Formats: sequence, C-alpha cells, structure tokens
Amino acid sequence: MISNSDRLRTHRFGVNYTPSRHWYYCWNDFDPGAIARDFDAIAALGLDHLRVMTIWPWFQPNPAWVSPAHLDRLGAMMSLAQTRGLDVCVTAFTGHLTGYQLVPAYMKGKDFYTDPSIRRTQRRYLEALASVCAGRPNFLGLDLGNEINCAWRPRTREEGDAWLEWALTLCDTYAPGAIHVNGVDHQPYFIEHSFTPHALVHRQPVVPLHCWIEFTGARQRGGPLDEVCVSLPAAMAHLARAHAADPRRPIWLQEYGASACWMKAEVVPAFCETTTRRAIDAGVSWFTWWASHDIDPALRFDQLEYSLGLFTHQNRPKPQAGVFAELAAEYAGKPVRRHSPLDRLPAITDDVGLSYASTWDWLERAMSASQTALRPAATSGPRSA
Repeated sequence: MISNSDRLRTHRFGVNYTPSRHWYYCWNDFDPGAIARDFDAIAALGLDHLRVMTIWPWFQPNPAWVSPAHLDRLGAMMSLAQTRGLDVCVTAFTGHLTGYQLVPAYMKGKDFYTDPSIRRTQRRYLEALASVCAGRPNFLGLDLGNEINCAWRPRTREEGDAWLEWALTLCDTYAPGAIHVNGVDHQPYFIEHSFTPHALVHRQPVVPLHCWIEFTGARQRGGPLDEVCVSLPAAMAHLARAHAADPRRPIWLQEYGASACWMKAEVVPAFCETTTRRAIDAGVSWFTWWASHDIDPALRFDQLEYSLGLFTHQNRPKPQAGVFAELAAEYAGKPVRRHSPLDRLPAITDDVGLSYASTWDWLERAMSASQTALRPAATSGPRSA
C-alpha cells in the first residue's frame, strides 16, 4: 500500500468539478448521464482526481437531519468517478461557492466556530459524509469546505485554529487514513484572517493553496504572462513553507485558473502552462485547475465565472484542456522534484500584523530569488523532494 507521505510527493493533476449541466444545482436535479459525460471528458485528458462540492444547506437543511437523497447522489457521483479512474476530494461546509454565499437558515445569529449547537450539527454532517465516502477506493479525503473563511469569520484566529483542530480530528476519526484539509482562500496568508498560517501549514498533511491572480492582487501588479502572475503559485508555495519552517512541506495547488475577464482567451493556454511549470519547479505536488467546465451563461453568475473551464458547458475541450493534458502526461505519477536553493528561504516565525503590503513584499522578493537562483539551477539537475 502506498503511504500518504509517498502520495503527497507524487505529482497529480485534476480539476475542481463544475457540472456542465445546471452547475451544482445538479444535487437537486440529479442527472447521472450528464455527470458521466463530464467525467468521461475529464478522464480522457488523463487527469486523476476531482474536487467535488457538497452544498451544506441542501445536504443538511435541518440541524437534526441530513438528506438521504443527497447522500445517495453523492455516492452515485463517487461511483461514476471511480469507474473512470478519478479520485474524489469532497468538500463539506460549502458555504461559499462561485461568488454565492450558501448559508443554512439555522446559522442565523449563531457562530459557526464556537456555538455548541452548531458544533453538534457539524459533527452530524461530517459523520454522514464519511459514512458515504470512507472506505471507497477513490476517496481522497474531506475538505472542510470551499473557502469557509469567506462565508464565516471567527472572532479571533485562535477560535478559528481551535475549530480547525476539532474538525480535522473528527475527519480523522470518521475516515481514518484519508487526506483531510481545509481549503481556505489566500487571505489567511496575506492578512490576519480566520486561521493562523502556523495552524494551516502544520495541521494539514498537505497545504492546499488558492492562488488567484485577481483576488490576491497579482493582476494589478502586471500582465497575465508577467512573472508576478505566472509565478504567484510558486511564490505562495515558498510562503507556506516559510511559515512551516520546512522546505519539504507538501503543497497542493488546489485552485488556480483564468477568466476571460482577466486575459484574452488566446493567452489562457500559455498562462496555464507557464504557471504550472513554475509551480512544478517549486516542488508543488498536486495541481487542481478551476474549473472542469464553463458555466452556462443562462445562469445568473458574475461574468468572470462563465469562462473558467477546461471545457465549454457543451463539454467541448478548450485549448487550455490540451495544455493541461500534456502537463499531466509529462508529470503525473512522477516524484516531486525541488531545486536545492529553496532550502535557504528564511522561516517566518511571526505572523502578527500581516498585511497585503508586507506579504507582497515577501512574495516579490521570493519571485526575484527564484528567477536569479532557482531556474538556472535546473540545468545542473534538481534533486528529489
């Protein structure tokens, strides 16, 4: 049996699944045929995993009741993925997705992180999800939610860290041996927000990073193919490792992508390739593009959300799908490699007073160091992580 440590030091390529038919309203209007066609297209690219969002208020509309129908649909989706060789990470408290806040009605006036009744509700939900997923050969693990810090912010980071420890311990109890994470956005690494970087990089077996050039401010500092954008995930990987004081810490690039609102469509394939290769050079292990499919413009989302897929909503591959498939063919299953100069990045021991200005100063210095020291070292042969 392959250990989790070995799995986390092997490259993987996958997608954040966005159903081509009816977005995640598919949980309420379930069409196994449409999902199977989506998974066929994804598997045909040679990808090996999905990140799938459950929608908390639909799956658990009452604190005392988790919908058996929705759990059955999750099981069916897991089975469809398994037959196509796709492993699945399942998010729990979502929460926040595609710009929407999807909050259960019973959360009104209650604190997500500390209220005892909400803790009992959350425990019931995690146990229910694990009852469907645990033991399946294609179950990667639970993600506590999609960017829960965007939906619920604790009063202090200490409260956030305490909840993180409690929730991940439950996941380890209900689904032992799986890889459980907390897929927050970039903010806890840029400002004092919801969780400390120390807790995030030490409590999780792999550090998931959401590296969006728009929301981090990279796009405001340069064009989509400038270093500040294409090296953002690599630099954020260095940043997470600096908080961990561990240059070998496994990193999962869990969300990155490109909207036609941020760059011309013909630029996206080059952005995808260059960004991914920079992150591979930095020793990132797993790559999960956002998203699998475009959203049908007939649905009312923000304009930026419609063009993020590797496939159109008619399930036709876009040029970036071919690029991502070529990267997967080149690197998937191979051991992660890291250039030795990364070992010299200084640890970050004080995360009080984090700000966008100070974080960007650190990131830009890391990018500069990478260009002057790391990339020339590639010719002398990288060493195994």
